Amino acid sequence: MAKSDYMPKSDESFVSWHDRLKAAATAIGATLGIVADDLTEIGGDNTDIHAKVGAAATAGVAAKTANNAKDNSRREIEARVRLLAKRVKGHRNYTEALGIQLGIVGVADATDMTVAQPTLVANPLAHGAVEVAFNKSQADGVNLYSQREGNSEFVFLARDTASPYVDNRALLVAGKPEVRKYRAIYVVNDAETGIASDDVNVVCQP
Repeated sequence: MAKSDYMPKSDESFVSWHDRLKAAATAIGATLGIVADDLTEIGGDNTDIHAKVGAAATAGVAAKTANNAKDNSRREIEARVRLLAKRVKGHRNYTEALGIQLGIVGVADATDMTVAQPTLVANPLAHGAVEVAFNKSQADGVNLYSQREGNSEFVFLARDTASPYVDNRALLVAGKPEVRKYRAIYVVNDAETGIASDDVNVVCQP
């Protein structure tokens, strides 16, 4: 029976695995021809991977914090500008030409939603989850469909009105990666419209 690769896929598991390798190499290495130079190399690699994984985790937290702050700032600014624009448009001297100068007049959208097609991007997350990002265009949202490994057809997954959607379904077999496909179609006034997106494949990881 074929065996799986002994190296873990996730960074956290890899660091723990390398710690065990370092300890075992130090304890029994001489029996297996592991020399001092090998131990020095393993020790250096261990220090390096601990530092790099730690730095990546710290950077990820910092990036999330910065993005949250940016999103909150933009929401607050947009709300204030919309209130101002509403007041300005109600002024007796307002004209559309003046509104265009202020940048508070929307551009006419000629998108034909009957032939519009969403674009999907799917990225695997931890524990089998998948983040599915989509462009909303002028639709109210999208209907998402998914086909799991071993299934012959797509099934309805969810209706979402804001990208991204996170598919939190557990893996069919715990600890075993699986392939999922996703597709979406626009929804306007509770009815599907346009052309279904191209299918996207993603390998879900434990």
